[in-house]
Amino acid sequence: MAQQRSERPVARAGAREALGMAEVMTRVALRGGPIIALLLLVTYLSAVSPYFRTTSNFMNILAQTSATAILAVGQTLVIISAGIDLSVAAMMALAGSMAAVAMAYWGWNVWVGLLLGIAVGTAFGLFNGFVITKGRIPDFIATLGMYTTARGIGLLITQGLPVPSHLTAVQLKAYLPAELIWLGSGAILGIPVPALVALAAVIFGWFLLQHTRLGRCALAVGGNREAARVSGISVDRTKIAVYAFSGLMAGIGGLVLTGRLNSANALMGEGMELQSIGAVVLGGTNLFGGEGTVVGTVIGALIMGVLGNGLNLLNVSAFWQRVINGLVIITVVVFDQWRRRRFGA
Repeated sequence: MAQQRSERPVARAGAREALGMAEVMTRVALRGGPIIALLLLVTYLSAVSPYFRTTSNFMNILAQTSATAILAVGQTLVIISAGIDLSVAAMMALAGSMAAVAMAYWGWNVWVGLLLGIAVGTAFGLFNGFVITKGRIPDFIATLGMYTTARGIGLLITQGLPVPSHLTAVQLKAYLPAELIWLGSGAILGIPVPALVALAAVIFGWFLLQHTRLGRCALAVGGNREAARVSGISVDRTKIAVYAFSGLMAGIGGLVLTGRLNSANALMGEGMELQSIGAVVLGGTNLFGGEGTVVGTVIGALIMGVLGNGLNLLNVSAFWQRVINGLVIITVVVFDQWRRRRFGA
């Protein structure tokens, strides 16, 4: 009897250790959900479509996903700081249109035109930040207004036509420079240039978030705004900076997309603001702020790119693709909130 009593605590301790290990493994699996989902998706599509697993198709996925990934990098810092930017796609279209008009119609040097596009995106992002912080307007409303404003300005600049239009290209010999086309459609050692630009944006965003004061402040503001203010962090300056960074990424994305399309128009990239938010959410960033990674966002963007590519290869209707993409994002958000309530992480 004495031996049995002594064995019971050991058995209980073993059971508790097993349960603790199981919970740890569950947490690891849940946190690694995005990469697991990506691998499962790639495996499934490789099995059902022989065209999916070709090298050319993978390169095509990288090129197609690049502009969304660039926007999503900027969106990550905004959402981490407990904000949201609905104007990124409109700013991207405006930046690309401005650069295209300057180079094709005004005869500007290609490098000056590129800088103009980046400057336009950054300036509008700064304006977003100032309106939100100084005007005390909710992020959602301010960026929704900027979405409409940027689209309208783009239509005015381009007169509602693609740049360069077929008419002007023939009559005025107005073309986009080869350097801009290469930026969106070229390749280096078989790797699409847009993917390399996106990689540079990802590295920059990762460094900014992980190794700079701005990144730490964005995490603090998103985690607890009042605690950040009390600790000496300027909430307003942090918000302005992250929105300016989002505008910067929109400007770069606009140049990449313009080069890829070999044209620019004020309505290009429609819906990409939601795709960028979806990529951030799929990557595990908390929609309420205070937690997230740029690497996770890249995985989220790849999930969306692989899913869209796979659905196209399987001849799924574009209408159903919208339904599927929306349901995937909703499911991920519900799952993420359950995970945070259940495991507190």
